[in-house]
Amino acid sequence: MEKYERKINVDLERNRIRLVISYGEDEEIIKLNLHEARDLLGKLDETLEDYEQRKNVRID
Repeated sequence: MEKYERKINVDLERNRIRLVISYGEDEEIIKLNLHEARDLLGKLDETLEDYEQRKNVRID
């Protein structure tokens, strides 16, 4: 079984932010306007903070 590396590229287009997510031979392109990009940034930040807090919680 081959292990594929995941790549995420972020580029600026004229009026959009372009995300290209590649995994092996698969590729997904997402184009976001400024409002959508800021919304995504906020959600990612919240999720990362939640992840860091949960990582530090020990369950016995």
